[in-house]
Amino acid sequence: MNPELFLSASDPRPMYQQIVDQVTAKVMAGDWTAGQSLPSIRELAAASRVSVITVRRAYEDLERAGVIATRQGKGSVVAERGDLPTVLMHEELQRQLEALLACAARLGLPRHELHRLIDQAAEPAADPETRQGTHP
Repeated sequence: MNPELFLSASDPRPMYQQIVDQVTAKVMAGDWTAGQSLPSIRELAAASRVSVITVRRAYEDLERAGVIATRQGKGSVVAERGDLPTVLMHEELQRQLEALLACAARLGLPRHELHRLIDQAAEPAADPETRQGTHP
């Protein structure tokens, strides 16, 4: 397992959150599978050039979220749940839906208009003529 993550000082998210998000993404994608050992806190801190405290906080958050499990003296592993990638994807979908609904509310979009926009976005390679009028 490559312990290096791509953390950016210009990213508005704190470093520990970038770690949480990237580890979660790797589990969702199936790149890191159930039971697979994670890099040690010190190894990931060194590879990512962040403090041990930052990685520890990320691992604690990941453990609370059920993404990883820590075994005393053995380190951390991806949680032993075969459905974990699917569960994580459903949670991400829920977050995206909540963001979509908040944005629609700020725009004052009625529900039927939101449904129309979703249906339109789901159309495969829609004809440009049928996609006209997508902007207010």
